[in-house]
Amino acid sequence: MKKSFNLVSEPWIRVLETTTNEETMVSLKELFANAQNYRQLAGDTRSQDLAILRFLLAILTTVYSRVDGNDQPYDGLELDNNFRVVDAEDFCENFSEEDALETWHTLFAKGIFTPAVAHYLDIVADKFDFFGDQPFYQVTRENYNKLVEHKKAVNETSIKKRTGTVAVKQINRLISESNNSAAVFATKSKLSKNRLTLDELVRWIITYQSFTGVTDKTKTISKEKFSISPGWLYKLNPVYVVGDNLFETLLYNLVLFEDYELWSPIQKPVWEFENIEAYVSEIQKANVPDNIAQLYTIWSRILHIEWVDDEPIIFSAGLPMPNAINARIEPMTTWKRVDKKTNDIRPATRNLGQLGQAMWRNFGQYIRTTGSVNSPEIVNWLEGVTNGNHDKLITLATAVLISDGNATSQSPAAEFTDDFALNREVIFDKEMIKRWPERIENVIEVTQSVGKNYWILARQIADIRDLADGAEFANHIQARFYERLTVPFKEWLASLRVNDDRDLKQREWKRKLQQIVYISLAEDIESVATPRDFRGTPMQDNDKQEPVNIFTAIASFRMRLAKCFKEDE
Repeated sequence: MKKSFNLVSEPWIRVLETTTNEETMVSLKELFANAQNYRQLAGDTRSQDLAILRFLLAILTTVYSRVDGNDQPYDGLELDNNFRVVDAEDFCENFSEEDALETWHTLFAKGIFTPAVAHYLDIVADKFDFFGDQPFYQVTRENYNKLVEHKKAVNETSIKKRTGTVAVKQINRLISESNNSAAVFATKSKLSKNRLTLDELVRWIITYQSFTGVTDKTKTISKEKFSISPGWLYKLNPVYVVGDNLFETLLYNLVLFEDYELWSPIQKPVWEFENIEAYVSEIQKANVPDNIAQLYTIWSRILHIEWVDDEPIIFSAGLPMPNAINARIEPMTTWKRVDKKTNDIRPATRNLGQLGQAMWRNFGQYIRTTGSVNSPEIVNWLEGVTNGNHDKLITLATAVLISDGNATSQSPAAEFTDDFALNREVIFDKEMIKRWPERIENVIEVTQSVGKNYWILARQIADIRDLADGAEFANHIQARFYERLTVPFKEWLASLRVNDDRDLKQREWKRKLQQIVYISLAEDIESVATPRDFRGTPMQDNDKQEPVNIFTAIASFRMRLAKCFKEDE
């Protein structure tokens, strides 16, 4: 009997139940039918949860781009018996943001996803079988061999030697270990590193397409030279919305309309392509997709799995990375300007040097302020879907794997996760003179100025102590300062309302900031002072040597601190 593991009906997605707070595993149909009863996804890592979330959103975006919140096809859209678009010319011309918002609000009022989702999954179920004739997120041996050079083909020799393969322990991002370099702090023993249950393997395969790296060198055949993709999501600084339960999280992130000239309302996830050759041909154009479902399911690799004694041997061949310049179709990213003359933008990324930098410190990247380059589309979309829910507290979150910075491998070195919550009316404040986002940005600038001066103090203490790496010491002391700031600042953010006395709220944070400064000063510097700190040491100040000790360094810091607060008045 042929083996089968169908994601539509077999449990493979880990979720947290709301009532029991226990983890359970569900199928796609179970998840969409009961999303309101689950608190959140509960996969192996938060970055995996984000990859799975985008996969789930691709399904929902496809369904609700074809039918409305009452499961009726949109005006001007003709569907066949397989839920495929037959004629969409009038629909593409006439589909509006109002249509999208009406569908969204209908679903929100119902509090559940409609039967159309299960109906669609039943229709495409053959594409979701991990061992099917068209195996899920894989290609057959025949197709793989057509798409790679002959010397890279899958055959008995390459299977035996494992040439052109990627190890399970490399796909498993809890390990991320290649055959050439061992992961020192891996969570599994050497014998079990290449072992995964089927549900684990499916989750990691989806995640691997998003966070890949470039350690494997086999490429698909192409007329044009290209660099293999490290994974689309890997090259974003992601942002998404967290709801009170999984239904809300999915719905708040369900973007059904984008005011972007290249956006198409016709969705085409990877499993709806006619065949794998057509899909690879499309990817090799290196154009960013014009629809969200295709973007959320974009492959960085074609994968073929051979099973030997129930062990997966995974062959991998690289695909090109889409051009990310002005890729405004992507809703879940912050942006950076790459050319001031043309105003070209591309998705921002987070590097290891920013590992300890909380989201709130880059507030203007997430919430539109005067100096913002481009706010994330997911935040812009929220303004429409939450209109009328004025007291809604919106939680924005991030979860991303950070590259090691090595251009030849781009292996994951760390995972960064964070969030902050802000009142809906504060985010979309219409007040022109005292607009909250600008005020918050100003408060953060003052806070970071204090942090910078605290670093200068720590560096002076390091010099007094004649430490070998004064910058590293100062970085560590400053990091502890920001750790103390993060929770109270996030609490202050969440407390803000549009009808607040805004000057009073700013002074409230300033007082809290001063308290934290003096606590940090006492615990990190004064309480561990050494005799050398008291004696001090001569230091160059302009053209003369001046004696500097802990007392003079702190006095100088207090003067700079007072200046920071005075400039804010």
